[in-house]
Amino acid sequence: MNEDFLIYLWTYQLIDLNLKTTDGESVIVQKPGLRNTNSGPDFFNGKVKIGDTTWAGNIEIHIYSSDWNKHQHQHDPAYDNIILHVVYQDDKPVIRKNNDKIPTIELKGKFDDSILLVYKRFLDSEKWIPCEDLFQQVSIFDKLAWLDKLMAERLEQKAASILAELEHNKLDFQEVFYRKLARNFGFHTNADACERLAVSLSFKILSKHKSSLFQMEALLYGEAGFLENHLKDEYPVKLGKEYEFLKRKYSLKPIDRKLWKFMRLRPTNFPTIRISQFAQLLFKSSALISQILETGKLSSVIHLLKVEASEYWINHYRFDVQSLSRKKTLGTASINLLMINTIIPFLFVYGNIKNDPSLQSKALAWLEKLPPEQNNITRRFSKLDLKPGNAMQSQALLLLKTQYCDQKRCLQCRIGHKLLSKG
Repeated sequence: MNEDFLIYLWTYQLIDLNLKTTDGESVIVQKPGLRNTNSGPDFFNGKVKIGDTTWAGNIEIHIYSSDWNKHQHQHDPAYDNIILHVVYQDDKPVIRKNNDKIPTIELKGKFDDSILLVYKRFLDSEKWIPCEDLFQQVSIFDKLAWLDKLMAERLEQKAASILAELEHNKLDFQEVFYRKLARNFGFHTNADACERLAVSLSFKILSKHKSSLFQMEALLYGEAGFLENHLKDEYPVKLGKEYEFLKRKYSLKPIDRKLWKFMRLRPTNFPTIRISQFAQLLFKSSALISQILETGKLSSVIHLLKVEASEYWINHYRFDVQSLSRKKTLGTASINLLMINTIIPFLFVYGNIKNDPSLQSKALAWLEKLPPEQNNITRRFSKLDLKPGNAMQSQALLLLKTQYCDQKRCLQCRIGHKLLSKG
């Protein structure tokens, strides 16, 4: 037994409604209250009729009534207006500061034990998701409705992260956008290194050379630490000389080259290739943010992101190591990930900052038009007959797996609730 389970029972009123206080007075719950996830009482603005008197106020949940004193609530003014104490077991009367006894109801024996058994089964499960064996018992309508809610939560989380970084960087929207874009060009494996590179080499410095792709590449490769070795090919040698000049001019210090990962990556995903593609995008679309805000077409933004590494990389994946000739164009799947993880969240945040709902609506519409991500999580859910139809749903599934299933937050999950309430 835990408080989360009692809170769940109280929230959905999955209890015997023929309630009485421990002193024998009848209790009619008119409103269970609003769940408080911060400090203070568990529920705000509840409404209950105790005997002949209707009370409005806050409600507190505990496993044992003695937990009231154990948690020092008797000394906290935030608990002075508790109208009802809901406990699993009443082991000790709880008294207000004025010596009045707080009305208490005991839930032990007043709910269906099968709900608790299913919950324990989820907590003890070692399956890929706790409810894997029962997952298909929930209707597709309920699952899709939950995915809609999760997508909003996912976008709000990303927006909160961007807003926090904007605040830290004095609302420099371009700088923060540049850093996030750089991070997502690292595509998970090199995300941290790409972000370190962007922090080390500010957008203000890079934008001073936006008319020269060569200088932008020199700055990016040099600051990434790739030009410090004794290189032989003509192109990287020239890049190194240019970087040395710019390094002194701007007092730059390269990041540690060891941060970059090549192992277990396809050559097209090597950081050397991604940096060149990143440089191409910044060079080709110096007013990238403006173009994103102004266009109403998803296809136009995708076209902007279709960049390829510079000519040297046609027959190279690393400096000084020749390979078969092949253009290194940013692939469709990579473009979609940049849209999902950078472009769309920033569009949503910008709409929020400028109080422009049309930009937020555009962000959601683009997310709905993009194809779903293909990864282990979406594939496993597809095997459970929950196949995402677009990027909005695949993003929701990522949140469901990582922040609900993996953390066994079945009580806060609509799918979990449907299974629990069935017993």
